Amino acid sequence: MNAPGNYTKSMITATPADLASEQALHYRKTIQRFPDEAIYVYSFKQNQMLYADGWQEILGYRDDEIDMLTIVSITSPEYAPFSNELNDKALKFILKKTEQLEQYSFMIELKKIHKDGTPLPIIVKVGVFGSERGQVTEIIGRNQVNHSISLGKVMRYAAYGPDKAEFEEELNKELFRHYAISDKEKEALALVAQGYTFKQIAHHYSVSQSAIEKRILPLYKRFSVKSLTHLITFAFENRILP
Repeated sequence: MNAPGNYTKSMITATPADLASEQALHYRKTIQRFPDEAIYVYSFKQNQMLYADGWQEILGYRDDEIDMLTIVSITSPEYAPFSNELNDKALKFILKKTEQLEQYSFMIELKKIHKDGTPLPIIVKVGVFGSERGQVTEIIGRNQVNHSISLGKVMRYAAYGPDKAEFEEELNKELFRHYAISDKEKEALALVAQGYTFKQIAHHYSVSQSAIEKRILPLYKRFSVKSLTHLITFAFENRILP
């Protein structure tokens, strides 16, 4: 199995949820699970899983055996370094916040390995689920199998929350050495591919032209391309754009 990032590893344990607990029974009644989805709730306060549902159905692990270290570690090897670092950087950012904590979350598309060894395309969404006195106490993770996503060598991720721009900028800065693209960058690039100018895209998003340039131009260096045409070609070839 792949080791999680150092920061994440220091905060999680291999203790599964007690699904007979009053808290787990409450979550079973109140948390909706969608088709092809597995859910967990993890407590930083209790250092263990509080709830798990759907894991045997999608990844072969019983809900009473799956633990946080396993969830992180069954990421497919080609996605693990980026995924582990994203987890580290995103959690560091969120845990520094003290207000509107339940509105923060992040998403990544990757592959996880089923217990039988089969790789599956998964959309992972992690968000703050509980807080006390300005500190995050619980997170919720949703792992949904989605065979319609096209996974290439470029990782796709997104950040959400009251300080979304700051959150995504921090992740972009920290993760620059990886082949990765954020939702915000992908959205702007899609408009470029449709023939819109930076000025028109800026008007569409009600931001400055320089803000759009900051989304697009760094991609040249990240993906080793020399022109906008080359960048768009790269995006289509690597399934960043449909």
